[in-house]
Amino acid sequence: MRKLLDGIYDSAAALAALFMVGLLVMVMLSIVSRQLSFHVPGIDAYAGYLMAASGFLALAHTLKRGEHIRVTLLLNALPGRWTKALDVGALGLATLLAALFAFYSCKLAWQSRTFNDISTGSDATPLWLPQLGMALGTVIFLVAFIDELVLEIRGQRVTTTSSEALRNE
Repeated sequence: MRKLLDGIYDSAAALAALFMVGLLVMVMLSIVSRQLSFHVPGIDAYAGYLMAASGFLALAHTLKRGEHIRVTLLLNALPGRWTKALDVGALGLATLLAALFAFYSCKLAWQSRTFNDISTGSDATPLWLPQLGMALGTVIFLVAFIDELVLEIRGQRVTTTSSEALRNE
C-alpha cells in the first residue's frame, strides 16, 4: 500500500512538473508571438489553466515531503503525549478541510460539465477540462492527509522537516 500511495504522490508531482513546462512553453509562445506580430488566441487562459493544475497537483507531494508551512513553536514546548494529541487534532482538522476542498472542487468540475460551461475568452474552452486538474489535485491532497493522519495515529509517522529553515540567515 505504501508503494502505491507514494507512486500516486510522485505521479501527481510529475504531472505538475509537466504542466509547469507547458506553462513555460505558453509564456515563451506569448513573448515570441508579440515580437513577431501574430496572435495565438487563448494563450493567457491556457497559461492560467496550466499554472492552476500545476499548483494543485503538487500539493500532496509537497505535504508528504514536509514542505508545507507548519508552526512548531507550540509543539516543541509540549510533552510527548500532548504533542501527539495536538498533531492528531491538527491532522484531523486538516483532513476535514481537505475533504471539503476536494468535494467542492469535484462538484465544480461536475457542474461545469453538466451545464456545458465554457470560458468567456475567444478559445471557448469547456471549463470542466482545466478544472479536472484542481479536482484531481485536491482529491490526492485529501488522500495524503488521510495517510498522514493514519500514520500519526499508528505512531508510524515520520515527521520530515524542510531544510529551507536551515538555509535561512
